[in-house]
Amino acid sequence: MSAFNRLHLIRQVDLLTLRLFLSAVEEKQIGLAAIRENVSASTATKRIHDLEAIAGIELLERGPRGVVPTPAGAVLARHVRKIFGSLEDIRSEIASFTEGMQGDLTIASARSIFAPFLARELGEFHRQYPRVRLIVHEIENKEILQEVARGEADLGVFAAAHELDLSGVDVTPYRRDRIVVALPRGHRLADRLSVTFAELLPEPLIAVGPMAGAFRAAARRLGEEFEPAFSVRSGEVALSLVQAGLGVAAQPECMVTREFLDRVAVVELAEPWAERKLHLATAAGRRPGPACRALLEQLLDRPVDELPVES
Repeated sequence: MSAFNRLHLIRQVDLLTLRLFLSAVEEKQIGLAAIRENVSASTATKRIHDLEAIAGIELLERGPRGVVPTPAGAVLARHVRKIFGSLEDIRSEIASFTEGMQGDLTIASARSIFAPFLARELGEFHRQYPRVRLIVHEIENKEILQEVARGEADLGVFAAAHELDLSGVDVTPYRRDRIVVALPRGHRLADRLSVTFAELLPEPLIAVGPMAGAFRAAARRLGEEFEPAFSVRSGEVALSLVQAGLGVAAQPECMVTREFLDRVAVVELAEPWAERKLHLATAAGRRPGPACRALLEQLLDRPVDELPVES
């Protein structure tokens, strides 16, 4: 291949080619990238080959299972994401001059954050900026960061965890809450002010979504194995099982509503990892658009440890 030619890049490479390349990196297959961008597979293949010829270096490693970026391809993908991010910023900022702040704003977070914290905040934001269309993605921690890094979500709100890959995002602390233990009324631990995880291990422990991973890690530190009595996705389902006497559950305190406080006992989980730290994530190295900046400003204009007050 010839050396990188700057003029050829400017004159011969269009935005569709760059979008196809980025989609191939993200989808890990050129055929899937073609479907995503609504072009034929042959067109996608030719455009990516032409891009490599202009770059003067192989950008994708091709194998029987698909494609992965070469080191040079990874660099290009990072810059292409910034280009498309800047294009969206241009569109959004120019629109704000002519029609007031408008456009789409995509927020990715988990149910245990949306329900107690973000729903109210998004309601306030919508009343202030009615022309901004809010798009909500309810997913788990790992997927939140992936969507933000890929530019599929403008803002992610997630709970800190050691295993998370933060390389593609910029992170700002948001707020905190605690993991508490819900037990059936009359349980032998129900009158305690706090319990340790070691005391919970012999119990039929109900795992809610990603909490199962935290429980397994805590059990390994104690030299034990953890298998949940029940695995559920909803905190409300977990509390219903606790109320029925089928086990005990540990979950964010903000998810235990007054309705359930009358039906189950709640005690503190006396573990360092029981403090849940929530963070805001935006794409690394990219300035958020006007709507995202406005929401960030609103979210951060709160005491870090403020908890929602139920009506």
